[in-house]
Amino acid sequence: VQLVESGGGLVQAGGSLRLSCAASGRTFGNYGVAWFRQAPGKAREFVGHITWFGGTTYYTDSVKCRFTISRDNAKNTVYLQLNSLKPEETAVYYCALGLYSTREYDYWGQGTQVTVAS
Repeated sequence: VQLVESGGGLVQAGGSLRLSCAASGRTFGNYGVAWFRQAPGKAREFVGHITWFGGTTYYTDSVKCRFTISRDNAKNTVYLQLNSLKPEETAVYYCALGLYSTREYDYWGQGTQVTVAS
C-alpha cells in the first residue's frame, strides 16, 4: 500500500487549503483513511477519519465545522478540506490507512506541510 499526500502550502490565517491522499496497492475492505497532524515539538494528533465504504466521518473536536474529509472511490483518493485555518494549526499533515474502531493505522504517507501565517 502506498499513500501520497499533496496540497500543502502557505496560507494566511482564516484561509483554506485542500489536501489530497492518493492510495494505491490494495483494496480497502473495512479500512478507512485518517488524517493526523504533527506540529514542531508536539505529539502527533488525530484530526479525523473517513470509512471507505459508507463514508462515515469522525473528527477531533477542535476541527469540527471547519475541516471536512471526503473521498472519491473511483480515484482511490481522500481529501481534507481545511477552512478557517489558525496559525497554531501549522503542522505536517499525514494520511494513514487503518481502522477507526481500534485506532490502528498500518500504512502512512510521507506528509505534507501546512503553514498558517498570522
